[in-house]
Amino acid sequence: MKPAAFDYLRADGADEAVAALARHGEDARILAGGQSLMAVLNMRLAQPALLVDISRSAALAQVRIDGGRLCIGAAATQASVEWRPTLAAELPLLALAFPHISHFQIRNRGTVGGSIAHADPSAELPLVLLALEGEVVLRSAKRRRVVPAAEFFTGMLLTARAPDELLEAVHFPLARPGAGHGFEEFSMRHGDFAVCAAAVVADERRLRIAIGGVADRPVARDYPPVLAGAALDDALNELAWSLDARDEPQASARLRRQLVRTLGRRAADQALRHRHLRTAA
Repeated sequence: MKPAAFDYLRADGADEAVAALARHGEDARILAGGQSLMAVLNMRLAQPALLVDISRSAALAQVRIDGGRLCIGAAATQASVEWRPTLAAELPLLALAFPHISHFQIRNRGTVGGSIAHADPSAELPLVLLALEGEVVLRSAKRRRVVPAAEFFTGMLLTARAPDELLEAVHFPLARPGAGHGFEEFSMRHGDFAVCAAAVVADERRLRIAIGGVADRPVARDYPPVLAGAALDDALNELAWSLDARDEPQASARLRRQLVRTLGRRAADQALRHRHLRTAA
């Protein structure tokens, strides 16, 4: 199937993109990497009147450290972040998650911002952003606002972005000294969306466990930093039942709840080991 006819605008920067969104609103869509959007267009699940292409905007493809955060522009590809030489030291959790994201061909074209904006509850990047308490920068012709990840994802493929707003950048806080990180995922085949994924951050303040693929959006819970053993198992069991898992053709609710317990425990153990090693070093 081919997409419905649309007008095309190549935007060289954010100003041009948000001006187009201000004029066309819900009738316009942003094209960055296009790995999710093109499939939606081809199936005619979306039929925008205007496609605003930001994929060749150098200004929106910047990746830089600023104020203790890794700031990733809307047009920056996943590969440009994945192969950043310092990523494992800056954002260990993101480095652990990248190999699970689809296939390298997709990561070469797909953008970090595009995955966040698409807000698939089974996607790895929204999960990591929530686990790290990152932020999304939204810009319209009238204003720029910064939205915490916990407030940005509002439901299945739904976000707090207004029709006239461009997701301009995504901010991932850099790893805290001595923090440990863990990531585990189960999918039917390598590269498929996760049936369940767990991302964990352990530091002196808390043990933060985030789960994707079960609820209609990624979900995070904070626990005491000393949580371990049977107490950790009990906490994961309670978390599994709280996510309202449902039976689907791909996986049953029972399987997903068990994956929350199993993957959550593995990711937590991994994070606690890494924390111990980093603290000892």
